[in-house]
Amino acid sequence: MHLLYENAYGLWGSVIFNILIFSAFTFSAFKPTTKRDWRTLGAFTAFMVALFSEMFGFPLTIYFLTSVLGNKYPVLDPFTHLNGHLWVAITGGSTIVYSILHPLSNILIYSGLIVIAIGWRAIHSGNGEFVTHGIYRFVRHPQYTGFLLMIIGFLVQWPTLITLVMAPILLVMYAKLAKKEEKTMIDQFGEKYIEYSKKVPAFIPSMRRKYIVR
Repeated sequence: MHLLYENAYGLWGSVIFNILIFSAFTFSAFKPTTKRDWRTLGAFTAFMVALFSEMFGFPLTIYFLTSVLGNKYPVLDPFTHLNGHLWVAITGGSTIVYSILHPLSNILIYSGLIVIAIGWRAIHSGNGEFVTHGIYRFVRHPQYTGFLLMIIGFLVQWPTLITLVMAPILLVMYAKLAKKEEKTMIDQFGEKYIEYSKKVPAFIPSMRRKYIVR
């Protein structure tokens, strides 16, 4: 915990290490094969580069906010690693908020990775057939759901001005990619996929029902 009260910026080795580790985990879970897949992974990697560059490299968001707010900034020492968490800073440097949000963010991030991996395995096991079993009974695009969970998790853990701008752009991008994929599915499977899409949500599962495989 002592490190949380120290200046933890300018650590570009940590920046590179975290980008590589999370990129490797995401790559192994997502396993991109098409140009569309690589575009999805590339956009998310750019998000991680922006995130970790501020988390351990140069705290651009904090410099900007402190220059604008001056002595009205919520904490006296904004450049410790603890106060680099904006949610923590907003609550006056609360370690309780850190203790809650950090584990929560990790749950969201790793849950996202698991959902991405499960979605990929289901598609791979389908061998080009129409897949409606497993996780596809609950959402039509589980891999995008996984990316959504990871993005939210990183924003809970360490929001920055750049990632707050990038997040909705990524989500719109993924929604458009999902629509393109659905057009391909309709061309391939026709009425069967249309009927499936009427019953199963695109990204967020409904607690009321699930698709029944027939």
